[in-house]
Amino acid sequence: MDEAQDTTTTAQSYDPAGEVVELCRDLIRIDTSNYGEPDGTGGPGERKAAEHVAALLDEVGIEARLHETTPGRTSVVAHWGGDGSREDKLLLHGHLDVVPAAAEDWQVHPFSGEVQDGYVWGRGAVDMKDFDAMLLSVVRARQRAGAVPSRPTVLCFTADEEAGGHHGAEQLVEQHRDELEGCTDAVGEVGGFSTTVRGRRLYLVEAAEKGMAWMRLTARGTAGHGSMINPDNAVSRLAGAVARIGAHEWPVRLTPAMEVLLATVADLAGTEATPENAPALVEEFGGAARMLGAVIRNTANPTQLGAGYKVNVVPTEATAHVDGRFLPGYEDEFFDTLRELCGDGVEWDYLSHQQPWETAYDGDLVDAMTRSLLAEDPEALVAPYTMSGGTDAKHFRKLGMRSYGFAPLRLPADLDFTALFHGVDERVPVDALEFGARVFDRFLGDL
Repeated sequence: MDEAQDTTTTAQSYDPAGEVVELCRDLIRIDTSNYGEPDGTGGPGERKAAEHVAALLDEVGIEARLHETTPGRTSVVAHWGGDGSREDKLLLHGHLDVVPAAAEDWQVHPFSGEVQDGYVWGRGAVDMKDFDAMLLSVVRARQRAGAVPSRPTVLCFTADEEAGGHHGAEQLVEQHRDELEGCTDAVGEVGGFSTTVRGRRLYLVEAAEKGMAWMRLTARGTAGHGSMINPDNAVSRLAGAVARIGAHEWPVRLTPAMEVLLATVADLAGTEATPENAPALVEEFGGAARMLGAVIRNTANPTQLGAGYKVNVVPTEATAHVDGRFLPGYEDEFFDTLRELCGDGVEWDYLSHQQPWETAYDGDLVDAMTRSLLAEDPEALVAPYTMSGGTDAKHFRKLGMRSYGFAPLRLPADLDFTALFHGVDERVPVDALEFGARVFDRFLGDL
């Protein structure tokens, strides 16, 4: 479909995908690397990108406001649409920050936004300046054509999502709640992309998310000379805990969203989904199994170690960092197990501790997502899934919003898409961007 028209209002014809590629390239060229410092310092911040987004909205007559609680960490909020027939607002949100990238590791410069081999390359191409560009392309096209949605909509482009959202979405929820008042549903990133299973395209809509526990483990002992016997060695105690955590095999636990997804795959495979064959069904997803295998169980990955200052000195303290993720409904099991694995003499505190969530996969929003995808790809399947990482939805859920991830992309069967999140040579197909803008335009017109 080259042109679209609003289904609820009389409007001029327009192309929702007309700007999406250039908008994505422009956003990638603005370096918004987030180095994750807890105080929000370091890196260029999102201010320049936020001003760019605000200008794009202001250009078509949509008033945008900037919110900055930490210098340089800037979010954008705008209110759009609504004909007075509804009071329940829809929040559409994307983040402006990206994880860092080392240019020497890439085939193209990560902040060039280069188009090569049918792809837009660059840091943020899939996480998540692609969706920011889709949203902006659709909103600007509709606004110019007079095809604003009847449902009142809040557009939100946040800072700091890649470090937990504490200087972005969390600040909006805590300090600017008036901007979000009336929002009952939220739609954001990491959903609506396609995978291919047994020759069938299957679009995954995020309906749940694991909780996050970024932890610092600390073991303390008795300092002493490295040449002497020391039964109270902090390094040994911590190393044992880290080894046990890293080697632990967590049991399979199926949440409602994953039960639906695996039942869909089992039907294609001519079997039934059970906890016992869940790992085998996940393997049907190929490269995506890397992510989906992490959402049928809790996970805990040691990621950093630190201790000592001299080879012949036993230190008083040793530390490790662990990235823990726990499924909705299984938080107690996760922390009870972790306590056993750590053993005596190892304590932990949190760098970030955020709750999991799950939204029932039903209702008008889900129906509209499904119809919009099938209108552009009629032979496809659509199902929910649980996401292994975290998004700003964790913060918006605190206000009671039903949340989903829906950034639609029709992807080549041989593209290892999940490996591109935070990976080298991050890129998104040009035709997938254009497909996503068309689908999202249909979605907005179907509400």
